[in-house]
Amino acid sequence: MRALLLIAALSYLLGSIPFGYLLVRLFRGEDVRQSGSGNIGATNVSRKSPVLGVLTLVLDALKGTAAVVLSYVVADHMVTGPPALEQVALGALFAVVGHVFPVWLKFRGGKGVATGLGAFVLIAPKAVLIAVVIFVAVAATSRYVSLGSIVAVAALPFLAWLIRQFYLSCKGLALISVACLLILFEHRENMLRLLSGTENQIGAKRT
Repeated sequence: MRALLLIAALSYLLGSIPFGYLLVRLFRGEDVRQSGSGNIGATNVSRKSPVLGVLTLVLDALKGTAAVVLSYVVADHMVTGPPALEQVALGALFAVVGHVFPVWLKFRGGKGVATGLGAFVLIAPKAVLIAVVIFVAVAATSRYVSLGSIVAVAALPFLAWLIRQFYLSCKGLALISVACLLILFEHRENMLRLLSGTENQIGAKRT
């Protein structure tokens, strides 16, 4: 139990690092939350600076990866026997929770896609690769980044189950599914705009 609590706490704190907010504040002297969608993710940061947007994407993904690696190390040292995938999946979930609800920004963060990607790629690499292909295909054909993210995230747990990437731990799969549901929940406004036809497309002037 102590190992699980430590994994959850450390992963949450890693996920809470608000790279998008920090980069825009450092290099442009602005609060990224005061423009665009108001969140700290790479898509909104890129509206201020494409370079900072890419850097935010990479750093947000890396903190998800770091949380999974750290979870493995903690489990390896504190749990009898080899680390179980559900323990590592717990780290992935709390990294996403930290990004979405960062303690440093009054629990108002990003939508968790990049952090989830960085975390899941170590747990289910084949499923993530297919999900990335789905994202690119949907975003390119529809010109909606949000739609690509929604479809890819929704598909990920099913892909992981089909490919048996979790070997198949029901608890591990459940934890990843919860993380994906949280990411989808954070896209609820995008879903409403997609349904109403008011979502912004790639290359279109933001309304």
